[in-house]
Amino acid sequence: MQSQTIPYTRDLVLIGGGHTHALILRRWAMDPLPGTRVTVINPDPRAAYSGMLPGFIAGHYTREELDIDLVRLAQHAGARLVTGRASGIDRARRLVQIEGHPAVGYDVLSVDVGITSEMPDLEGFSRHAVPAKPLSAFASAWSQFAQESGPAEVAVLGGGVAGAELAMAMAHRLRTSGREAAVTIIEQSVALSALGDSAAQRIRDTLNAQGIRLMEHCRATEIHSDRVVLDTGAVVAAGFVTGAAGARPWDWLARTGLTDEAGFIPVDTRLRSRDPVIFAVGDCAEMTASPRPKAGVFAVRQAPVLLQNLRAALSETGGMKPYHPQKDYLKLISLGRQSALAERFGRAFAGPLLWRWKDHIDRKFMDRFDRLTPPAAAALPWPRAAGAGATTGEQTVCGGCGSKIGPQTLQNALGTGQTGDDAAVLQTGNQKQVISTDHLRAFVSDPVVMTRIAAVHALGDIWAMGADPQAALASVILPHQSPALAERQLAEIMQAAQEVMQAAGAEITGGHSTLGAELTIGFTVTGLCSRDPVTLAGARPGDRLILTKPLGSGVIMAAHMQGRAAGADVIAAQAEMMKPQGPAARILARASAMTDVTGFGLAGHLRNICAASGTGARIDTAKIPLMNGALMLSEQGIRSTLWPENRAGFADVPDHPRAALLFDPQTAGGLLAAVPGDADALCAELRAGGFTAAVIGEITGQAGQIVAD
Repeated sequence: MQSQTIPYTRDLVLIGGGHTHALILRRWAMDPLPGTRVTVINPDPRAAYSGMLPGFIAGHYTREELDIDLVRLAQHAGARLVTGRASGIDRARRLVQIEGHPAVGYDVLSVDVGITSEMPDLEGFSRHAVPAKPLSAFASAWSQFAQESGPAEVAVLGGGVAGAELAMAMAHRLRTSGREAAVTIIEQSVALSALGDSAAQRIRDTLNAQGIRLMEHCRATEIHSDRVVLDTGAVVAAGFVTGAAGARPWDWLARTGLTDEAGFIPVDTRLRSRDPVIFAVGDCAEMTASPRPKAGVFAVRQAPVLLQNLRAALSETGGMKPYHPQKDYLKLISLGRQSALAERFGRAFAGPLLWRWKDHIDRKFMDRFDRLTPPAAAALPWPRAAGAGATTGEQTVCGGCGSKIGPQTLQNALGTGQTGDDAAVLQTGNQKQVISTDHLRAFVSDPVVMTRIAAVHALGDIWAMGADPQAALASVILPHQSPALAERQLAEIMQAAQEVMQAAGAEITGGHSTLGAELTIGFTVTGLCSRDPVTLAGARPGDRLILTKPLGSGVIMAAHMQGRAAGADVIAAQAEMMKPQGPAARILARASAMTDVTGFGLAGHLRNICAASGTGARIDTAKIPLMNGALMLSEQGIRSTLWPENRAGFADVPDHPRAALLFDPQTAGGLLAAVPGDADALCAELRAGGFTAAVIGEITGQAGQIVAD
């Protein structure tokens, strides 16, 4: 990730993670424009590469090989990734509206959202069929269907090149996995009309050889869960239906005032729309000077031109260049098996050698995104003060709770043998009030996600005491930036903060903001107790231990900083961190003792309960829920920078990858409660409420001894 060298003064926003934008991000990482803050908006943390989709459907590629990891790519480029679906553009205020996310401001905007093959006018399609575009959603739906067993019946709506490719790929995958498969293509006119006669006939012959039924001059009128009804009265049995015809622009684009009658965004030779600060590329754009078919080859070749023109618009220096698309292009069409057909200038060739050639081209393209150089820690100066290298280490210092002061260091500085309760208790008349404060250095690129995590993290102390959140003060340090950009970012942060606090029953009553070296967000929170607070000191032997969230945020975010975590796992971990614990705290209201698991790790916070209660504990590590990817990263030896100090002093905990996660610093972690009585019933209630809860051990009478298997 590129470090900020001068204050931010311009916002570049990229809507969509299509091929062009992916290449822009890769090139931006090598040569960013100083002073530019880059934001990428995409519904999914992954972007499927269209060239390899038929091979994935056929089983020749894994999902990991198919996808561009936008989380890793955005981090590499020093950009923030917003995982949300754009729903509109307010051109007057220069805002991009996003479902479930505050609007994002822009100075220069580029749109690369592709098209959709959703068929909203076809009865039953939205309930029982899957559009072939967008690709990521289709790939996920197909993966689930392909893993089923028994006979399979598939219908493809649309007999163009895309429909034929998908049909051949699906037939191959199903039959090679031992399933009896019936695949049907339904085309309302003439199939394969975009190809020359020779290529079309070759594909027709291949479809016939593979037992794929091609039905032409008929149209689907109804889609049911097990069949497709045609306008001829015929019925096609199908348990999986996909739409590969009639691809169209997204509906929301028409509301921007940028589109033509067909819903596409017309662009000039500089790839600009009628709004000079908005560009568009890929299938959602229409090149008015030189119209071309919707094909990925044009999107890929638009990237260098778009990059130069975006830089020119951001720097206001001029120097934009035109894009001149080629008149014809090589079409490489997968034939299901590891064979392909090539067509150009009306000539067609087919065979396994063409598949190997296509495979080589596709893998070479994806290598650009798979082989990203991990971010390196800054080199230490020489000469330097003695001990400086041992203090900083070779690993980049973690953010969030991974950057906290370690437990022993904290206790030594405070001159106390143990950490106090999660929040201070104030007696105001007959009312008990709790108060706590916490703040986090940003470890997430999206300040909205970071705010939600920080708010849930701060509220954790209130919930752990069994209190109801009451009021909050916000403390925000923004990176150095222009007043206009600071206003945009602070508006996003405060909207997100208000949403979390209000949902928890609290109001933000004030706060403080300043500019600094990096984004830091914190809250001071108060809560009211309707009964005596739940403290650390009430645990008794025989109480069982319940954990309400999976472990792993520390190791996943540490790996993410090193460019070694899967983007989907990073986004899933962030979702866990943003999950409020108020409902879980109410279910656990009768706990003997309770705390939230944060920087000191599960073992460290359990030690605090045991120290305050005069007890010990036994942990069954096999029962501890873990975040996706956490165990694999632990097995690779990845550790947060706070891990070594968290590990110290636990002689009765073994050294194996699962046990190592007991010391993983958590941010906005789950509640750890010692409960008497029927812990299994409480866990069932928690799981019914959407929490990944588990009974992970019990309190013992051996004071100070924590044992794990």
